[in-house]
Parts: sequence; structure tokens; C-alpha cells
Amino acid sequence: MFRHFCKSKIHRAKVTGADLNYIGSITLCTDLMKAADLMPYEKVQVVDITNGARLETYVIPSPNGASGDICLNGAAARLISKDDLVIIISYCMIDDKELASFKPKVVFVNEDNAIIELREEEPGFTTHLELISNSK
Repeated sequence: MFRHFCKSKIHRAKVTGADLNYIGSITLCTDLMKAADLMPYEKVQVVDITNGARLETYVIPSPNGASGDICLNGAAARLISKDDLVIIISYCMIDDKELASFKPKVVFVNEDNAIIELREEEPGFTTHLELISNSK
């Protein structure tokens, strides 16, 4: 069976721009993309801590390579504004057989969106996997 899991998240990042007239997406600097294991055009959920808005979009790398760049583009710029704090979450589908080795990544940033900590979580699936196996 495949299940949906949080693959990675960038936690409490500050939006540096909002461009209503751009085609769409969220622009991220490549440092954050690499740390969170995000690919160009990968689907993400953006959760606005400041106002509670939630939306789905896709990632594009910052064209100017500016470190800490996080810009909401297109219609998303109506929901999330410059200087809002956000959580950017990516998801994946994992087969039960892969759960034992799965470790979601959490990227913590400072007020300039510089990476201050990269954590690979230990979700503790072992106990849950045993429960699943025993229930079959």
C-alpha cells in the first residue's frame, strides 16, 4: 500500500516578495530547494502562519540566485504577502516497505531565510509497522 507523507518542509520562512503579474508558482532560492530536496516544478503546499491561508503551487528556482529568496507569484500573491511567515511543505507517496528507511527533512531558517539547521526526522515507524504486520 502507498501512503502520503510529508517529505520535507521549510519552517517559518519569511516571504521576500509577491508578484501578482507573474504566471504562477513560488520562487525559491536554490539553497533552500536543495536543503528541502525540492525539484523545479514540484508541487508544494504553502501555509501562511501570519494569516492562516493555505495553498498549493509549484516551485521554480530564483532566476537571480538571491540567497533567501521566497516569492509568491500569480494568484497566490493575493493570499500571501511580502514579510508573511510561511511553512513550505512537500509530500511524497511511500510504499509500506520503504517506511523503515524514510526520514523527512525539516529546514529551519533565520529571519533572512538563511539555513540554521537541517534535521532529518526519525518518525518512529517501527512500532507502527509492527502493528500493521500483526493486524494482517
